[in-house]
Amino acid sequence: MIDTHCGGVRGGWDNLKAIIPGGSSVPLLPREICDDVLMDFDALKEVRSGLGTAAVIVMDKSTDIVRAISRISYFYKHESCGQCTPCREGTGWMWRVLERMAEGNSTTAEIDKLLEVSTQIEGHTICALGDAAAWPVQGLIRHFRGEIEERINQYREDRGGVSMASVAAE
Repeated sequence: MIDTHCGGVRGGWDNLKAIIPGGSSVPLLPREICDDVLMDFDALKEVRSGLGTAAVIVMDKSTDIVRAISRISYFYKHESCGQCTPCREGTGWMWRVLERMAEGNSTTAEIDKLLEVSTQIEGHTICALGDAAAWPVQGLIRHFRGEIEERINQYREDRGGVSMASVAAE
């Protein structure tokens, strides 16, 4: 679909990093999965993503994937009406943690905490915005955890092994 209808990936298919197949509200998929998956409801469900709005987002290897998901997270924080506690409190918390992770100023333990918070938001709000906010974060951790850990470790190494992430997510 991307090659036929959209002109392909900038730099060729080998330069593909990830695709968000159904707009910003669904989990992203790394290239390895995109090589074979069909763009239909059942196939995307099998790889733990979805068709959503079918607004395909293609990211090449120049994309800072953590920063990209942080930006999506900010959007959902901004769009939350504030009626439901998990969404009102959780979307802002996830965004702040992702911002620190994008810098590397975090700990690897916070990756698991971020995943846990996202699952506490998912399915616990009146509307679907909570799910939409949680799923991109879950996809990032599921498929690019190593990249997050590498960034955190590099940040610590650059500062002599000291992490500045002992502060709350506020």
